[in-house]
Amino acid sequence: MNGGRRRPCWQTALLHLALIGLSLVFLSPLFWLLSSSFKTDEQIFEVPPRWLPHPPTLRNYPEGLTFIPFWRYLANTLTICVLVVLGTLLSCSLVAYSLARLRWRGRDVLFYLLLGTMMLPFQVTMVPLFVVFAKLRWVDTFLPLTVPAFFGNAFFIFLMRQFFLTIPQELLDAARIDGCSDLDIYRRVVLPLSKPVLATVGLFAFLGAWNDYLGPLIYLSDEMKYTLSLGLATFSSQYGSYPGRLMAVSTVMTLPIIVLFFFTQRTFIQGLTTSGLKG
Repeated sequence: MNGGRRRPCWQTALLHLALIGLSLVFLSPLFWLLSSSFKTDEQIFEVPPRWLPHPPTLRNYPEGLTFIPFWRYLANTLTICVLVVLGTLLSCSLVAYSLARLRWRGRDVLFYLLLGTMMLPFQVTMVPLFVVFAKLRWVDTFLPLTVPAFFGNAFFIFLMRQFFLTIPQELLDAARIDGCSDLDIYRRVVLPLSKPVLATVGLFAFLGAWNDYLGPLIYLSDEMKYTLSLGLATFSSQYGSYPGRLMAVSTVMTLPIIVLFFFTQRTFIQGLTTSGLKG
């Protein structure tokens, strides 16, 4: 017997129409970006605007990708992203496991202090961090952009802790009876069961490093060490009279993120929803 009332068909239809309309609104900038990458510069500035290129051209892609050292910027960006993801997953999972499953004095107090750091925006710590990294002579290297990831992130630690709390305690107790240490339980029991939240945190960390503009702007001065976001901003400011090339390079930078999220969306959503089951 159905315990709830079914929504009338016309309400369902209206709901779907509203969602489709909102989807079109959010997708329109992406469509304009993709469409403009196949237009000439004259077509981009036409009034009224033309949504579809006529005729389409592929010239912007080879010219845009060779106008700047795109592949060098891509290699720099991927290097930073991989190191940030590895450091984030390692450090945050260890801290979250300790806060969720190990008992030690001051654990809850430290957890609340950790949550308190989330209220500090990056702009507050930007200057002190720069002074520290300058004294370490890390400026104009990738170290300021990657090493902090190995010291944890408050939001990611919170997300992982909430997920670890959903793992049945009986599994951990059984592993401890079999002779596993806390580190063995973390490595052999907790991590294999935490693939959704690991994928979610990894995706968040990758997106943050991929789209980061302020960090490379502060710490990098050598153009051959630029990331894609910084290189694209430099290209836009210096060569803004070539909007077709700019649109083509922006499309190439955006599409990998869309494809990555498309293939990981189920795991991503599962990791987010499951992480909030326990407090």
